[in-house]
Amino acid sequence: MNAQHLCLSGNNCLLKKRLTYALICLVIVLLINVISYWAPKSFKVTAGSMWPVLVKGDFIPVSKFASASHIPVLSHILAAKSAIQRGDVVVFDYPDNPKIKYVQRVIGLPGDVVTYQNKVLSINGQEMVDTDEQLTYRYQENVPQLGMLPFTAQQFREDLGNKQIDILKMSDQPTLFSQAIRQAFAYKDQCSYFLDDTGFICKVPAGHYFMLGDNRDNRDNSEDSRYWGFIDEKLLVGKVLLVWLNTDEMSRAGSKIQ
Repeated sequence: MNAQHLCLSGNNCLLKKRLTYALICLVIVLLINVISYWAPKSFKVTAGSMWPVLVKGDFIPVSKFASASHIPVLSHILAAKSAIQRGDVVVFDYPDNPKIKYVQRVIGLPGDVVTYQNKVLSINGQEMVDTDEQLTYRYQENVPQLGMLPFTAQQFREDLGNKQIDILKMSDQPTLFSQAIRQAFAYKDQCSYFLDDTGFICKVPAGHYFMLGDNRDNRDNSEDSRYWGFIDEKLLVGKVLLVWLNTDEMSRAGSKIQ
């Protein structure tokens, strides 16, 4: 009882109460950060840059473990789990307007040399073999100033080394539209563009990534890193794992992302 009386009347008790309150507040902050981090955000696909793996109308939950830089408190603890791999499909803030969200595939990691010439992709000097799957992909898309137009593409299976993905190519479209390349973007000196619009070669700087759409020739509605450059890791929102809903094609619900 004497000890209890001394605690209630002395500075020791006040210190203990403050430490207890501080500990409770710290736990609450940690819980809020963990819950907000784990709770997936959902986005709707509105463009055709990722056909055939993602189509317009797909709702995609995003796992924010794809980028440790977005963890408010636990970035160092969870960084090992958040490593981005070549071939991951990610959502990121568009460099020209960070309020706009893009979804594309990671092709180049920091330090990689990415070459795309005559619609053939090479990474660090190794050609990523693609195989014509003998499939014709037809779709319609709204092209600015031209309205809704039909498109026809051939589907290929591309081997990225760690995974195989389906991509689309259009034989009647060039590899690159040089007039669409930005006059300036960060680390543009790390890219060389071939004068005949047959391609480019870029070395990915530290802390950045090189993105390409799976619909490689769909420049009218969704450009990629060949036009506006590298994506700073700070712009990454998260990794896409599946399609959880498409109200126009309910059969796509639950489709896994290659």
